[in-house]
Amino acid sequence: MTVRRSAGLLLFRRAADGPQVLLGHMGGPFFARKDAGAWTVPKGEYEPDEPAWDAARREFREELGLEPPDGEAIALGEVRQTNGKLVTAWAVEGDLDPATVVPGTFTMEWPPRSGRLREFPELDRVAWFGLERARAVIVTAQAAFLDRLAEHSA
Repeated sequence: MTVRRSAGLLLFRRAADGPQVLLGHMGGPFFARKDAGAWTVPKGEYEPDEPAWDAARREFREELGLEPPDGEAIALGEVRQTNGKLVTAWAVEGDLDPATVVPGTFTMEWPPRSGRLREFPELDRVAWFGLERARAVIVTAQAAFLDRLAEHSA
């Protein structure tokens, strides 16, 4: 059985009350009315022959429509999500205006078994969160990335 792997970049900035992170709300009909557990590090799947770091930068570009920031990459390690996917992430300090994001899209049959294909944004919105608020909305397994960033920032 092949393990599905994703890689992503957790953009962070320093604020008076502590670090803030940029998270994306997953697009599509399954997450439209959800908040808790529906926010994620901008990330995506990659093939075994692609370096995870390269995939993380590519996925940032594809999911947000913006170039990933330059700067020191802080390795946040890996987490295994409940769906079995192994996610690797790096934190990079930077800033961006969420209004400038132009998300990539995906196509799926919707409604189910209707035979109609519809296009949805990969991320339907992005926002800055303080670490505590981010913990309340991020995909559960990815909260470890927030903890690791906090340890690094301490």
